Amino acid sequence: MAAVIGAILPLAVGIAISPIPIVAAILMLLSPKAKGASVGFLVGWIVGIALATTVFTLLSAALPEGDADASRPVTAIVQIVLAVALLLLALRQWRGRPAEGEEPDLPKWMGAIDQMNAGRAIGLGVLLSAVNPKNLLLAAGGGIEIGGAGLDVGSVVLSIVVFTVIAGCSVAVPVVAYLVASDAMTAPLGRLREWLVQHNASIMAVLLLVLAVVLLGKGLGNF
Repeated sequence: MAAVIGAILPLAVGIAISPIPIVAAILMLLSPKAKGASVGFLVGWIVGIALATTVFTLLSAALPEGDADASRPVTAIVQIVLAVALLLLALRQWRGRPAEGEEPDLPKWMGAIDQMNAGRAIGLGVLLSAVNPKNLLLAAGGGIEIGGAGLDVGSVVLSIVVFTVIAGCSVAVPVVAYLVASDAMTAPLGRLREWLVQHNASIMAVLLLVLAVVLLGKGLGNF
């Protein structure tokens, strides 16, 4: 099981280091409905990650097992396809990064965050974690690792929990910190938001490139 945790760790961190969901959480924390919206968003974020990872774990467990020499060609092909998709996303992010001094474009839905209630925030959290292409690809990679490792049910559940906790921590930390000390966190969260917005594309391009190389290596190793 330790080997599986080690394999899924970079993929979970890849989901965690997602500037746009963190920015969305911070905007909710600075909105009039801060507590309800931010907690709802965190719940949706966690549920979406867990759901996507579980689905791909179950699908991976149904793939044909490797032969006697421990090769897993089907898993290898899936991992290589995921790696290529991540590479394409990395290229898209890099080419779309703002020029020096240019104000980056934010998703239009962010303009409605001030009016977002807990129910809508839950839905947004699920969408950004389980439907967002980048996070979906990383959850697929994690699920393939977990489902293809031949673990018992308890170990599979624990692996999914570990993956979900690590992937969800980047949204959980600012939300919990704000709920504990809202006055002290307002200014730091504002500065963090500005930095993440400005460097979102570059962060994601480098991150996706690294994760694509990791998945490519795993895929080649499974042949």
